[in-house]
Amino acid sequence: MHNEQMQAARAVTRVLEGAQLRTALAEVDAHDASRGQAFVQELAYGTLRHLGRLEAIAGQLVRKPMSDALLRALVDVALYQLEETRAPAFAVVDRAVAAAGTLVRPAAKPLVNALLRRYLRERDAVNAAIRDNEVARWSYPQWWIDRVRRDHPDDWMAILDAGNVRPPLTLRVNRAVTERGALLDAFHAAGIDAQAAGAAGVIVAEPRPVGDLPGFAAGAFAVQDLGAQLAAPLLGVKDGMRVLDACAAPGGKTAHVLDDADIDLIALDLDAERLERVRDNLVRLRLSDRRVRIIAGDAGRPDAWWDGRPFDRILLDVPCTASGVVRRHPDGKWRHRASDVDRFAREQARLLDAAWALLAPGGKLLYATCSVFTAENGDRIDAFLRQHSDALRESLMFADGVAHRDGQLLPCSSGAGHNQDGFFYALVARR
Repeated sequence: MHNEQMQAARAVTRVLEGAQLRTALAEVDAHDASRGQAFVQELAYGTLRHLGRLEAIAGQLVRKPMSDALLRALVDVALYQLEETRAPAFAVVDRAVAAAGTLVRPAAKPLVNALLRRYLRERDAVNAAIRDNEVARWSYPQWWIDRVRRDHPDDWMAILDAGNVRPPLTLRVNRAVTERGALLDAFHAAGIDAQAAGAAGVIVAEPRPVGDLPGFAAGAFAVQDLGAQLAAPLLGVKDGMRVLDACAAPGGKTAHVLDDADIDLIALDLDAERLERVRDNLVRLRLSDRRVRIIAGDAGRPDAWWDGRPFDRILLDVPCTASGVVRRHPDGKWRHRASDVDRFAREQARLLDAAWALLAPGGKLLYATCSVFTAENGDRIDAFLRQHSDALRESLMFADGVAHRDGQLLPCSSGAGHNQDGFFYALVARR
């Protein structure tokens, strides 16, 4: 266990230095390959999901803050195991002590041993001492808590709580290959518990590697949150339309739009490396033969790639803080700073203005984020509408069970009928 604790601590430390968790996990796997890769991932994700509380607990157990980042992360990992898992307490402590000697220095072993054993003895008193600490209660930075509370006064607690639950494994049935009933039959025949959700979704009760699911290699489904599955229907493409997916990677919405109609589509993204995932996804989903061109380019600088022909529909899924998908990417809570919201908002405004110039009269643009911050969502659209007299925001209709406030989808906790992430959508028509 101590090898996995060390790798998880390294990953958490890299995230707190600014790395994405996916990148951090790849780095530590290369640093110390282990048979427990899935366990390392579980420890790192869980620690980051509850980091605010874990840090507050650790702060009650030491006389002065731990200056060594790796040591602090190792303690957080061990506290996560003691708080949130069924691992035997004696094994967690013993392995963490051994890990401290290897990861940090031998002199760190008595400190880790004393700290963790004290927590086991004084757990109730420690938890009582941090009861009024908002960062400990919600496990988000204080600026994040304050912004969500201000932006969503009626829903802020539910939004924060939803971001700390484990996300479901949600699939979208690829109608180019199969139907939902047939896919569910295949899952049930393989002993996999799954149920229909949304218009074309399937939720797998027990998350597992998607490559192990029946139909993956044949392209029977794509991995896509129920909230993300609403983008293509809202865009409303029809046969013969010219469509731009302006920030396409990794291609989930691209594939869905192609599955909906016979269109001429450009899948654009600034990151040429991530566009390889778009290509791979389209090949697996049996959609690579459609009229689709994959182009590396900046949606905010169309002169470098645009042929001058306007688009009937534009999907503008802009870069954002990803504050609505933190249950899937808990590292985002700790990598971002308050100033990042305004930085993203400026980039979103740039992309929105540039994309608007590419839209045909009578055409429609769907602005999308995976954020719950108003500065990236409603505020951006309101500012855009004030600046463009030829733009008209259309009302959006969502199915029963889709929790939302106007175009803001509310992230859901486990058990919700439409268990979705926190996306935002605004559909704007050009007069």
